[in-house]
Amino acid sequence: KKAYPTFKFIGEESYSSGTRPELTDEPTFCVDPIDGTTNFVHGVPFACISLGLIYQKRPVLGVIYNPFLQHLYTGVEGQGSFLTCGTGSPVKLPLANPKPLPSLSQALIAVEWGADRGAPIITAKSNSFLRLAGDPNDGVPGGRMGHSLRSLGSGALNIATVAQGSFDMFWEIGCWPWDVCAGIVIAQEAGGVVTGSHAVLASAVDDPAVDPFKVTPEILTGRKYLIIRKIADTPQETGREAQFRIAKEFYDTVEDCDPK
Repeated sequence: KKAYPTFKFIGEESYSSGTRPELTDEPTFCVDPIDGTTNFVHGVPFACISLGLIYQKRPVLGVIYNPFLQHLYTGVEGQGSFLTCGTGSPVKLPLANPKPLPSLSQALIAVEWGADRGAPIITAKSNSFLRLAGDPNDGVPGGRMGHSLRSLGSGALNIATVAQGSFDMFWEIGCWPWDVCAGIVIAQEAGGVVTGSHAVLASAVDDPAVDPFKVTPEILTGRKYLIIRKIADTPQETGREAQFRIAKEFYDTVEDCDPK
Protein backbone atom coordinates (compact mmCIF):
# COMPACT_ATOMS: atom_id res chain seq x y z
CA LYS A 1 0.00 0.00 0.00
CA LYS A 2 2.94 2.31 0.60
CA ALA A 3 4.35 1.69 -2.87
CA TYR A 4 0.99 1.81 -4.66
CA PRO A 5 -1.30 3.98 -2.53
CA THR A 6 -3.91 4.46 -5.27
CA PHE A 7 -4.29 0.74 -6.03
CA LYS A 8 -7.30 -1.06 -4.63
CA PHE A 9 -7.05 -4.28 -2.63
CA ILE A 10 -9.07 -7.49 -2.41
CA GLY A 11 -8.31 -10.16 0.16
CA GLU A 12 -9.98 -12.25 2.81
CA GLU A 13 -10.59 -9.23 5.02
CA SER A 14 -12.39 -7.54 2.13
CA TYR A 15 -15.12 -10.18 2.42
CA SER A 16 -15.04 -10.74 6.18
CA SER A 17 -17.35 -7.81 6.84
CA GLY A 18 -20.07 -9.47 4.79
CA THR A 19 -19.65 -7.12 1.83
CA ARG A 20 -18.15 -8.19 -1.49
CA PRO A 21 -16.39 -5.37 -3.32
CA GLU A 22 -17.21 -4.96 -6.99
CA LEU A 23 -14.36 -5.13 -9.47
CA THR A 24 -13.62 -1.86 -11.25
CA ASP A 25 -11.25 -0.82 -14.03
CA GLU A 26 -8.79 0.46 -11.42
CA PRO A 27 -5.60 -1.52 -10.66
CA THR A 28 -6.48 -3.92 -7.84
CA PHE A 29 -4.23 -6.26 -5.90
CA CYS A 30 -5.81 -9.64 -5.10
CA VAL A 31 -3.75 -11.22 -2.33
CA ASP A 32 -3.65 -14.32 -0.17
CA PRO A 33 -0.71 -13.99 2.25
CA ILE A 34 -0.87 -17.70 3.17
CA ASP A 35 -2.58 -20.07 0.76
CA GLY A 36 -2.49 -23.59 2.15
CA THR A 37 -2.97 -22.58 5.77
CA THR A 38 -3.65 -26.12 6.99
CA ASN A 39 -0.41 -27.31 5.40
CA PHE A 40 1.41 -24.38 7.01
CA VAL A 41 0.03 -25.24 10.46
CA HIS A 42 0.99 -28.91 10.12
CA GLY A 43 4.43 -28.27 8.67
CA VAL A 44 3.61 -29.60 5.20
CA PRO A 45 5.78 -27.65 2.75
CA PHE A 46 3.00 -26.77 0.32
CA ALA A 47 1.94 -23.28 1.31
CA CYS A 48 2.54 -20.07 -0.55
CA ILE A 49 2.04 -16.36 -0.97
CA SER A 50 -0.32 -15.60 -3.85
CA LEU A 51 -0.33 -12.09 -5.34
CA GLY A 52 -2.46 -11.18 -8.33
CA LEU A 53 -3.08 -7.87 -10.05
CA ILE A 54 -6.42 -7.12 -11.67
CA TYR A 55 -6.68 -4.29 -14.22
CA GLN A 56 -9.80 -3.37 -16.16
CA LYS A 57 -11.57 -6.22 -14.37
CA ARG A 58 -9.25 -8.98 -15.55
CA PRO A 59 -6.20 -10.67 -14.03
CA VAL A 60 -3.03 -9.40 -15.72
CA LEU A 61 -0.17 -10.35 -13.37
CA GLY A 62 0.45 -13.24 -11.01
CA VAL A 63 3.13 -14.16 -8.49
CA ILE A 64 3.09 -17.35 -6.40
CA TYR A 65 5.96 -18.06 -4.02
CA ASN A 66 6.46 -21.20 -1.97
CA PRO A 67 9.14 -20.18 0.57
CA PHE A 68 9.64 -23.74 1.83
CA LEU A 69 10.70 -25.09 -1.56
CA GLN A 70 11.88 -21.71 -2.86
CA HIS A 71 9.70 -22.03 -5.94
CA LEU A 72 8.69 -18.72 -7.52
CA TYR A 73 6.04 -18.73 -10.24
CA THR A 74 5.44 -15.53 -12.21
CA GLY A 75 3.22 -14.54 -15.09
CA VAL A 76 2.47 -11.29 -16.89
CA GLU A 77 -0.21 -10.92 -19.54
CA GLY A 78 1.38 -11.21 -22.96
CA GLN A 79 4.84 -12.00 -21.58
CA GLY A 80 4.63 -15.67 -20.63
CA SER A 81 4.99 -17.39 -17.27
CA PHE A 82 8.05 -18.79 -15.54
CA LEU A 83 9.29 -20.91 -12.64
CA THR A 84 12.41 -19.89 -10.73
CA CYS A 85 13.83 -22.41 -8.26
CA GLY A 86 16.04 -20.92 -5.56
CA THR A 87 18.78 -18.79 -7.11
CA GLY A 88 18.42 -20.45 -10.51
CA SER A 89 17.36 -18.82 -13.74
CA PRO A 90 13.68 -18.53 -14.70
CA VAL A 91 12.40 -21.43 -16.79
CA LYS A 92 9.50 -20.84 -19.14
CA LEU A 93 6.29 -22.74 -18.48
CA PRO A 94 5.20 -25.36 -19.24
CA LEU A 95 8.37 -27.18 -18.25
CA ALA A 96 8.16 -29.66 -21.14
CA ASN A 97 6.50 -29.81 -24.53
CA PRO A 98 2.78 -30.40 -23.94
CA LYS A 99 1.32 -33.79 -24.74
CA PRO A 100 -2.09 -34.63 -26.18
CA LEU A 101 -4.84 -35.55 -23.71
CA PRO A 102 -7.19 -38.07 -25.32
CA SER A 103 -9.59 -38.35 -22.37
CA LEU A 104 -9.98 -38.08 -18.61
CA SER A 105 -8.68 -41.63 -18.27
CA GLN A 106 -5.18 -40.30 -19.02
CA ALA A 107 -5.53 -37.27 -16.73
CA LEU A 108 -3.87 -36.51 -13.41
CA ILE A 109 -6.53 -34.35 -11.77
CA ALA A 110 -6.02 -31.98 -8.84
CA VAL A 111 -8.97 -31.53 -6.46
CA GLU A 112 -9.55 -30.27 -2.93
CA TRP A 113 -12.03 -30.95 -0.14
CA GLY A 114 -12.04 -27.27 0.82
CA ALA A 115 -13.17 -25.64 4.04
CA ASP A 116 -16.91 -26.01 3.44
CA ARG A 117 -17.72 -29.51 4.72
CA GLY A 118 -21.51 -29.19 4.85
CA ALA A 119 -23.51 -32.11 3.51
CA PRO A 120 -24.50 -30.62 0.12
CA ILE A 121 -21.02 -29.71 -1.08
CA ILE A 122 -19.11 -32.62 0.46
CA THR A 123 -21.64 -35.08 -0.99
CA ALA A 124 -21.35 -33.53 -4.44
CA LYS A 125 -17.55 -33.56 -4.26
CA SER A 126 -17.42 -37.14 -2.95
CA ASN A 127 -19.69 -38.36 -5.75
CA SER A 128 -17.62 -36.44 -8.28
CA PHE A 129 -14.31 -37.80 -7.00
CA LEU A 130 -15.75 -41.33 -7.11
CA ARG A 131 -16.71 -40.97 -10.76
CA LEU A 132 -13.45 -39.27 -11.76
CA ALA A 133 -11.33 -42.04 -10.22
CA GLY A 134 -13.66 -45.04 -10.34
CA ASP A 135 -13.62 -48.03 -12.67
CA PRO A 136 -16.84 -48.23 -14.73
CA ASN A 137 -16.18 -51.94 -15.31
CA ASP A 138 -16.00 -52.68 -11.62
CA GLY A 139 -19.11 -51.22 -10.09
CA VAL A 140 -18.71 -47.43 -10.49
CA PRO A 141 -21.49 -46.12 -12.77
CA GLY A 142 -20.19 -43.27 -14.90
CA GLY A 143 -16.62 -43.84 -13.72
CA ARG A 144 -13.89 -42.30 -15.87
CA MET A 145 -10.98 -44.22 -14.36
CA GLY A 146 -8.81 -41.09 -14.33
CA HIS A 147 -5.09 -41.71 -14.05
CA SER A 148 -5.34 -40.45 -10.46
CA LEU A 149 -6.45 -37.61 -8.19
CA ARG A 150 -4.10 -35.34 -6.23
CA SER A 151 -4.55 -32.67 -3.54
CA LEU A 152 -1.69 -30.32 -2.70
CA GLY A 153 -3.74 -28.44 -0.11
CA SER A 154 -3.24 -25.09 -1.84
CA GLY A 155 -5.39 -23.84 -4.69
CA ALA A 156 -2.66 -21.52 -5.92
CA LEU A 157 -0.04 -24.27 -5.99
CA ASN A 158 -2.46 -26.67 -7.68
CA ILE A 159 -2.93 -24.13 -10.47
CA ALA A 160 0.80 -23.47 -10.71
CA THR A 161 1.37 -27.20 -11.06
CA VAL A 162 -1.16 -27.28 -13.91
CA ALA A 163 0.70 -24.39 -15.53
CA GLN A 164 4.01 -26.25 -15.35
CA GLY A 165 2.34 -29.25 -17.00
CA SER A 166 2.58 -31.75 -14.14
CA PHE A 167 -1.15 -31.79 -13.36
CA ASP A 168 -3.54 -32.01 -16.30
CA MET A 169 -6.26 -29.99 -14.59
CA PHE A 170 -7.52 -28.56 -11.33
CA TRP A 171 -11.16 -28.33 -10.27
CA GLU A 172 -12.51 -26.59 -7.23
CA ILE A 173 -15.77 -25.22 -5.90
CA GLY A 174 -15.68 -22.92 -2.90
CA CYS A 175 -12.33 -21.17 -3.03
CA TRP A 176 -12.03 -17.41 -3.43
CA PRO A 177 -10.64 -14.93 -5.98
CA TRP A 178 -7.46 -14.38 -3.97
CA ASP A 179 -6.80 -18.13 -4.08
CA VAL A 180 -6.87 -18.26 -7.89
CA CYS A 181 -6.19 -14.80 -9.33
CA ALA A 182 -2.40 -15.10 -9.57
CA GLY A 183 -2.59 -18.70 -10.75
CA ILE A 184 -5.04 -17.83 -13.51
CA VAL A 185 -2.53 -15.48 -15.13
CA ILE A 186 0.32 -17.97 -14.74
CA ALA A 187 -1.76 -20.81 -16.22
CA GLN A 188 -3.08 -18.74 -19.13
CA GLU A 189 0.39 -17.50 -20.02
CA ALA A 190 1.55 -21.13 -20.07
CA GLY A 191 -1.14 -22.00 -22.61
CA GLY A 192 -3.69 -23.25 -20.11
CA VAL A 193 -7.35 -22.30 -20.03
CA VAL A 194 -9.78 -21.38 -17.28
CA THR A 195 -13.53 -21.77 -17.17
CA GLY A 196 -16.17 -21.38 -14.49
CA SER A 197 -19.31 -23.33 -13.67
CA HIS A 198 -21.27 -25.92 -15.60
CA ALA A 199 -23.53 -23.12 -16.83
CA VAL A 200 -20.63 -21.11 -18.23
CA LEU A 201 -19.42 -24.04 -20.30
CA ALA A 202 -22.95 -24.98 -21.34
CA SER A 203 -23.47 -21.49 -22.77
CA ALA A 204 -20.45 -22.03 -25.03
CA VAL A 205 -21.75 -25.43 -26.10
CA ASP A 206 -25.08 -23.86 -27.05
CA ASP A 207 -23.54 -20.81 -28.75
CA PRO A 208 -20.21 -21.23 -30.58
CA ALA A 209 -19.74 -17.45 -30.50
CA VAL A 210 -19.28 -17.60 -26.71
CA ASP A 211 -15.68 -17.97 -25.56
CA PRO A 212 -15.77 -20.59 -22.77
CA PHE A 213 -12.30 -19.60 -21.59
CA LYS A 214 -12.71 -15.84 -21.25
CA VAL A 215 -12.15 -14.94 -17.60
CA THR A 216 -14.91 -12.45 -16.93
CA PRO A 217 -15.42 -10.75 -13.55
CA GLU A 218 -18.24 -13.23 -12.94
CA ILE A 219 -15.90 -16.17 -13.44
CA LEU A 220 -13.10 -14.62 -11.39
CA THR A 221 -15.42 -14.08 -8.42
CA GLY A 222 -17.75 -17.03 -9.09
CA ARG A 223 -15.94 -19.52 -6.78
CA LYS A 224 -16.15 -22.33 -9.36
CA TYR A 225 -13.03 -23.02 -11.39
CA LEU A 226 -11.69 -25.56 -13.86
CA ILE A 227 -8.14 -24.99 -15.11
CA ILE A 228 -6.74 -27.22 -17.88
CA ARG A 229 -3.11 -27.35 -18.95
CA LYS A 230 -1.80 -26.58 -22.41
CA ILE A 231 -2.56 -29.51 -24.74
CA ALA A 232 -0.63 -30.30 -27.90
CA ASP A 233 -2.22 -30.04 -31.32
CA THR A 234 -2.88 -33.32 -33.14
CA PRO A 235 -3.92 -34.03 -36.74
CA GLN A 236 -7.46 -34.51 -35.43
CA GLU A 237 -7.86 -31.34 -33.34
CA THR A 238 -6.13 -28.23 -32.11
CA GLY A 239 -5.01 -27.98 -28.52
CA ARG A 240 -7.78 -25.51 -27.78
CA GLU A 241 -10.37 -27.85 -29.26
CA ALA A 242 -8.96 -30.58 -27.04
CA GLN A 243 -9.21 -28.32 -23.98
CA PHE A 244 -12.87 -27.63 -24.80
CA ARG A 245 -13.55 -31.34 -25.32
CA ILE A 246 -11.90 -32.26 -22.02
CA ALA A 247 -13.84 -29.52 -20.20
CA LYS A 248 -17.12 -30.89 -21.58
CA GLU A 249 -16.18 -34.45 -20.60
CA PHE A 250 -15.22 -33.25 -17.14
CA TYR A 251 -18.46 -31.36 -16.50
CA ASP A 252 -20.45 -34.31 -17.83
CA THR A 253 -18.82 -36.31 -15.03
CA VAL A 254 -18.90 -34.13 -11.91
CA GLU A 255 -21.81 -32.75 -9.90
CA ASP A 256 -22.43 -29.03 -9.55
CA CYS A 257 -23.19 -27.40 -6.22
CA ASP A 258 -23.16 -23.92 -4.74
CA PRO A 259 -20.66 -22.99 -2.01
CA LYS A 260 -21.69 -21.08 1.08
